[in-house]
Amino acid sequence: MIMGVGCTLLSDEGFGVHVVEEMEARYCFPPNVSLVDGGVLGINLLGVISRADRLIVVDVIRNNGEPGSVYRLEGPAIPERIRAKNSLHQVDLLEALTLCQALDKVPETVIIGVEPEDIETLGLEMTPVVRGRMDTVIGMVLAELEKLGIAYRHRPRL
Repeated sequence: MIMGVGCTLLSDEGFGVHVVEEMEARYCFPPNVSLVDGGVLGINLLGVISRADRLIVVDVIRNNGEPGSVYRLEGPAIPERIRAKNSLHQVDLLEALTLCQALDKVPETVIIGVEPEDIETLGLEMTPVVRGRMDTVIGMVLAELEKLGIAYRHRPRL
């Protein structure tokens, strides 16, 4: 499962959702790969997340770096970064992942994110620096799929 999270109404905050939308427009994936717009549903995604064996989350990550810096988190680094944080939907996402343990269905999770420039301004457009990282992050997500032996193909252009 590839899940983009964030609020598309707050500039860079919607980065993860925009990435998933762009991937869906560009590529075809096999039936065992789902692309999900997780929005800001956080803990309400428990049912969806618990169905995945592998989970790739795309989001913004504030790490006090330069806007546009790209990060890849997995394993123990995930709770540390999210607790240090960031936004309520990410805390809820961590709680949903933790609650998956009660269902005995915790997906192997990787979070790929970008340092935002602006997540407070009401607006549908991302800042140029963050928008400019979309292809890099898409490439990182595709590399994760390739590591798992999952094939994908480009959608034909109309």
